[in-house]
Amino acid sequence: MSDAKPAGPSRRQAARLAAVQALYQWQEGQDAPAEIIEQFLKVRTGEAGEGGMRRDADRPLFKDVVEGTTTHRDALEALVTASLAKDWTWARVDRLVRAILLAGAYELVHRGDVPLRVAINEYVEIAHAFYDKGEPSFINSVLDRVARQARPADQR
Repeated sequence: MSDAKPAGPSRRQAARLAAVQALYQWQEGQDAPAEIIEQFLKVRTGEAGEGGMRRDADRPLFKDVVEGTTTHRDALEALVTASLAKDWTWARVDRLVRAILLAGAYELVHRGDVPLRVAINEYVEIAHAFYDKGEPSFINSVLDRVARQARPADQR
């Protein structure tokens, strides 16, 4: 038996990455969440590069994360803001980092079927796809604090 991991991201990882990209686009405010979801599912599926979504991505997960995050935005933003270090404000957080944090917080709060460590690790890995400095560590620490608030009974 081999311990080798499959090459490339899993279907669920691909869905999460596309969801973060969709949420980043949504933050620009030009398109409604339903329009963005449709763009990804009908037009951008299979596109190469940062703007596309892999054809085999877990579409139900993608849709749930985007719809759920946008629906619960205010509560998720408040939870994430409360989890920032005391010298940080939501306005100071980069827009892509915001999208990652909101999606991660959505899964931590609303997707009890996803283990805490899995949700946090998935979004930290997404951060690594875009950043090579301190952002992945920042995201890890914020989502860890969100997890403690969202699911205190599930803590290690």
